[in-house]
Amino acid sequence: MNKIFLIGNLTRDPEMASTSSGKGVCKFSLAVNRAFANANGERECDFFDVVVWGALGDNCGKYLEKGKKVGIVGRLQTRTYQTERGENRKVTEIVADEVEFLSPRDQTPAEPKAAPQQAKKNGGKSLLELEPVDDDDLPF
Repeated sequence: MNKIFLIGNLTRDPEMASTSSGKGVCKFSLAVNRAFANANGERECDFFDVVVWGALGDNCGKYLEKGKKVGIVGRLQTRTYQTERGENRKVTEIVADEVEFLSPRDQTPAEPKAAPQQAKKNGGKSLLELEPVDDDDLPF
């Protein structure tokens, strides 16, 4: 079984490309914190190269940027290639099947609103406008 689950932050903006047949591919690097500290009390992290294909890759290229937090489900893949100088290179990367965007879209929180059904049940008032109920008034 070859299955990987990671949560981390992008270390750089995603790079978009496409194959000769037009299929989109997105590449980015992910920093994942280790669960323990080193001898100096500092938390270290590991860096992984991630590849995302197709429509999901297009969305990653469109909406992700350096520093954003994502969850990745995928598989580990090792491939080899030859440089222009004829040197053989080996690359290990994560091929993501699922990417969950974990950072909020914008940093300004929206004001909470009561659902229309809740407002009707509460005499037209939102939950934020209701007065607290004394525990002695409850029937249980």
